[in-house]
Parts: sequence; structure tokens; C-alpha cells
Amino acid sequence: MTKVSREELLNIARLSYLDIHEDEMAQLMSQVENILSYAERVTEIAADIEEPPIKNVNVFREDVVVRTDTEPILAQAPEREDNYFVVPRILESSE
Repeated sequence: MTKVSREELLNIARLSYLDIHEDEMAQLMSQVENILSYAERVTEIAADIEEPPIKNVNVFREDVVVRTDTEPILAQAPEREDNYFVVPRILESSE
């Protein structure tokens, strides 16, 4: 079980802008220790779980590259330059 000192608890309270009264200290220390102990158990259990390296996998079909003529799509653009759409600038340059 992880032990929390009185000083650590007071420091956490100070950083969180919380006032802890002396009569709340023992109960709060016990609760924080229980939370940290639970977090340790979850971490140990999660270490045994293998996750796939890629999470965004399409399970419905294989991704296949299909070559498409871009000219019909670009012909619909209000403005284009070579093989690119011209769009309004939304970010300003820092230069």
C-alpha cells in the first residue's frame, strides 16, 4: 500500500487551492492511500493486456488504393492551381 505523508497531502491541497482542517487529515490520508493503491493495481493489471499497435482498423473491408482521374473533381472547384484546390487563407503567417 502506498503511504502518503502529512506534508505531501498538505502540498497537494495547497496546489489545489484547498483548505484541509486538522480533523479531516487522517480520513483524507486514508482515502488518498486507497486511491493510490487502487491505481497501482489497475496499472499492474493493464501491463498484462496486449493492445494492437494500430487502434483505427477498418474491420468491414480491406483498404484498397483505387486510382481515380482527378480532373472531374478539380473541374468542379471554384478556383484551382495545377492539381490543387485554392482555398481562402485561414492562418496568418508569422514571417
